[in-house]
Amino acid sequence: MKKFRKVLDGLTTSSPASASGSPSCGSAAGTPTAAPTPRELDVHETLLSEHFHICKTVRHGFPYQPTALAFDPVQKILAIGSRSGGVRILGRPGVDCHCQHESGAAVLQLQFLINEGALVTACADDTLHLWNLRQRRPAILHSLKFNRERITFCHLPFQSKWLYVGTERGNTHIVNVESFILSGYVIMWNKAIELSTKTHPGPVVHLSDSPKDEGKLLVGFESGTIVMWDLRSKRADFRIYYDEAIHSVSWHHEGRQFMCSHSDGSLTMWNLRNTAKPFQITFPHGKSQRDGRKESCKPILKVEYKTCRNSESFVIFSGGLSYDKAGRRPTLTIMHGKAITVLEMDHPIVDFTVLCETTYLNEVQEPYAVVVLLEKDFIVVDLTQSTFPIFENPYPMDIHESPVTCTAYFADCPPDIIPVLYSIGAKHKKTGYSHKEWPVSGGTWTVGSQTYPEIIITGHADGSIKFWDATAITLQMLYKLKTSKVFEKPKVEGVRGAELVEEDPYAVQMVSWCPQSRVFCVVGISAHLILYRFSKHDANTTITSLEVRLQCEMEDVISPSDTDNTLCGSDAGGHSPQPQPPSPRSNTPDSARDSVPCLRVKDRVIRMPPGYQADLVVQLLWVDGEPPQQITSLDLNSAYGLLALGNCNGLAVVDYLQKTVILCMSTVELYGSADPFQRLTRSPRKTRQSTSDVCMRGLSNFYSDSKKRIRTSYQSLTELSDNQVSLDLERSKSPTSVPYPSSLHSDPRAAAEPMSNLRASHYSPVFYLLDNESRENSFSRSRSSSVSSIDRDTKEAVTTLQFAESYGRKLDALPTPCLWVGTSLGLVLLVPMSIPVDEQERMEEPITVVPTSTVLMLKGSVLRFGFLDCAGGQIMSPYEVWRDLNAPEDLDRPRRRRLVNYSPGSSQEVVGDGHLAVVCSERQAKVFLMPSQACLYVHNITESSFVLRADIVAVSNSVCLACFCANGHVMILSLPSLRPLLDVHYLPLTDMRIARTFCFTNGGQALYLSSPTEIQRITYSQEMCDNLQEMLGELFTPTETPEAQNRGFLKGFFGGNAQTFDREELFGEAAAGKASRSLAQHIPGQSSVEGMRAAAGGAVGELARARIALDERGQRLGELEERTALMMTSAETFSKHAHELMLKCKDKKWYQF
Repeated sequence: MKKFRKVLDGLTTSSPASASGSPSCGSAAGTPTAAPTPRELDVHETLLSEHFHICKTVRHGFPYQPTALAFDPVQKILAIGSRSGGVRILGRPGVDCHCQHESGAAVLQLQFLINEGALVTACADDTLHLWNLRQRRPAILHSLKFNRERITFCHLPFQSKWLYVGTERGNTHIVNVESFILSGYVIMWNKAIELSTKTHPGPVVHLSDSPKDEGKLLVGFESGTIVMWDLRSKRADFRIYYDEAIHSVSWHHEGRQFMCSHSDGSLTMWNLRNTAKPFQITFPHGKSQRDGRKESCKPILKVEYKTCRNSESFVIFSGGLSYDKAGRRPTLTIMHGKAITVLEMDHPIVDFTVLCETTYLNEVQEPYAVVVLLEKDFIVVDLTQSTFPIFENPYPMDIHESPVTCTAYFADCPPDIIPVLYSIGAKHKKTGYSHKEWPVSGGTWTVGSQTYPEIIITGHADGSIKFWDATAITLQMLYKLKTSKVFEKPKVEGVRGAELVEEDPYAVQMVSWCPQSRVFCVVGISAHLILYRFSKHDANTTITSLEVRLQCEMEDVISPSDTDNTLCGSDAGGHSPQPQPPSPRSNTPDSARDSVPCLRVKDRVIRMPPGYQADLVVQLLWVDGEPPQQITSLDLNSAYGLLALGNCNGLAVVDYLQKTVILCMSTVELYGSADPFQRLTRSPRKTRQSTSDVCMRGLSNFYSDSKKRIRTSYQSLTELSDNQVSLDLERSKSPTSVPYPSSLHSDPRAAAEPMSNLRASHYSPVFYLLDNESRENSFSRSRSSSVSSIDRDTKEAVTTLQFAESYGRKLDALPTPCLWVGTSLGLVLLVPMSIPVDEQERMEEPITVVPTSTVLMLKGSVLRFGFLDCAGGQIMSPYEVWRDLNAPEDLDRPRRRRLVNYSPGSSQEVVGDGHLAVVCSERQAKVFLMPSQACLYVHNITESSFVLRADIVAVSNSVCLACFCANGHVMILSLPSLRPLLDVHYLPLTDMRIARTFCFTNGGQALYLSSPTEIQRITYSQEMCDNLQEMLGELFTPTETPEAQNRGFLKGFFGGNAQTFDREELFGEAAAGKASRSLAQHIPGQSSVEGMRAAAGGAVGELARARIALDERGQRLGELEERTALMMTSAETFSKHAHELMLKCKDKKWYQF
């Protein structure tokens, strides 16, 4: 038991403040006063530094900027490579793994070692990597770095340990995947082509072995040259010189012919008997013109030629459309016999692969599906049905359907909330999917033993809200809510109106949710707030709209007193213009706008389906031609029936039960006589800027000034602050990919500004960071009291709010409902309220709100409040138990409000003892004893940076304060003593997206948006890190490789059997020698030699090797049986001859021999 005595006489080691300075921080106006000494606090802190360890758990969403695709047909797992060096491996739902190359180089190509539990990746830095997939967290076993040549194409034959690697110089090298060492066997480009050829054939764009003879390798060069190389004789069987550039090649399964796709939109068929010219040339989408020539078409980037046993062959390709129609969407064409089906895609096609029933190239392929990887989506098409429907995707690939603008994470939710949300959301699911099972079904996954309901909420730029089931490190869509349905659609009038509509007026800034009462509140960028109530029944109702005129009439120019502010550490900084929301959709001049909202709420009766139904809309108004400032803080409490909102002008409190505004005051008015600053009168207003400069900036300033129009598009809100990987575009695009816009690399504005240029926020830290203009000054700029008040023309914003049962005044004996208000200047105000207890009186009597003179002070903008009892346990906010307001009336059981209150004075043991209030700001954290307002503990979190996110969370049956700083540090502090338990430099803050979306939750978990399309979940709990292995899915499942089909005698005799040969004899060191050491450098992985042998111990695999060993054993047994029979025959002959000799010599005497 740890005892804290004489807390006012001397603070602990975590509190650098002096004893004399502590009481002053708890005084009403910063003046030292004698606070009453509390009795001894017996707090047993159980959390230690050993309880914390930070690591990544799982990543959800669509891989950002994908570049490559691969599929293992036996294990049935899929791999997707990305431009940032990431690899996502997907199997059945729950089997989802993310790997990352440390170099960050783009992944050019992926090759599975089929049924071996290994994957080869070729990256843009000319390095090959071998990944071990036989463990839950894949690791690199080997790497091979090419020094003098650049990799362009790779090919690994089925059941082979030799990888063919084509390069930009036109050479083909061979790598042993067991040892990852280059073979001395090289196919040089000058030997592959004829000596008389004067031009270089270009990079290698295709490599494949003949289905008829594995000893023949087909090499395709970009210029149009095709060479069939005999690996045994080391010479070319034939050479083809075609005029058009080649993009891809695909074999017929019999190995007699192959198909090529070209840059002019044509497909050519070649027969091995006559390679002088193609026996068929087709332009699938090219129409004949009047002069007889085909119209020009776009390149066919990839073609797959697959045969069927009972129907016509499939020819599937991407691209090839004519140039005549601009703006046509990308297409995938499926040619089945004479039928041609064109599937239009929403996004450009990066790659695709056809899934077939067999893994052997010399058998009838029988395709059943095609996996299509798009730039922003991932679909699977069913080829077994004539309508070619798509499969329903079980992965959460649509997180970025509209760009994510905010996130919220709730762990240990009420157990009934997830089934309810799922049942409501299931009614709105799309139909028309294929009825077959999802084909990517590899791996195994089971729900771990330690699971509890978790929900992630994402807000989007189009105003939509998505609820996700995040239980057991999975992610599944539960319910989608569209906030835009509350408002009338804006009318487009002229060019100016069209420009306004391009903005996102409904973009979600923040959300507040009470899972117990199911009350949900959304704040939008147009200074609007929507309150939703949940119901299982539909309703026809009218939405109530409240309009709040929240405008500061005083110029908040601050002149702090010399002693008080310095003593308590208050600070002020430079003025930062606030981003402006979109203007109302009308032609009214800006100067004439007054008392009008930005959006228009529907004023008619609306039918609302079951689910979340809008109950109240609160909008801030224009004042004297100035648009309303964005809302920077929000809190709601279902037990009180109140919600509070604040911005840089002041605070408003709304009673959503009576649908009235009960408080609307500027920040200065809240202080009253307790204002610690001297504020000057409002200066004459400057000439207003034009509407286009000030009022119409909307989301453009909400995120960054690097792009002025933010729409619900992919390359706007989600990309404008990404650090783009510097990469040669030609290196990142495969023959099947579409190049990314060069502006992503050439535009210097697209790069995120370094976080060292950010200074601490005077507004809500997230929204401050997202304002580009507010980062003009350096973070290191002094904000001390020595700076003159003229230089610090500062508006004081309300940065955080929280309702709680607390003590509004020092002399209060019992806790009452209070609103805690935190401002950007580090000040904390308490606003007590008088709320009627009786339900009928609550709906009729007004609520009394009286701001007090209570002021607490911290360094930096206030971010978070939390409350503990005197034993160190967390005090939760009171709430109302959910009741369905639209349910049919039951006369026997009338619906009444049921409230759950966690008041610190609710039990007899702690009556009069008060509670502890935890306040965290950008710079420091403090613990106050209420009602005496004595500062018990102080901890300066950071001096060189500032806190972006702080949450009071429950971990290991205790509570702590979790902080995420702008310098990338994750810090954990104990409560109430504020001892540092963890300080790890985990996440370098490279863009504003992380600052906008990072959040902690209970159970030692957190999340952030790692890319515009992906959510990264992490844990800071040692217990969860220890149990993570059993929570993750298994990528590799021991499976027997399918045997090749037996070919009939006549078919084999006339068709030619597929010839096999020993590659070891050709490519091994004994025959081919060693490769030049300067050509490539072998880099061993971190795994042990045993792990390498387990993951890549032969291309045939353990089951195949066991089968071969069994066959050899059977052969030896057969030979032994034959030898035994011969020995028995020989023994019988010997016995016969011996018997005859005995009879012959039986009657002879000894002297007769």
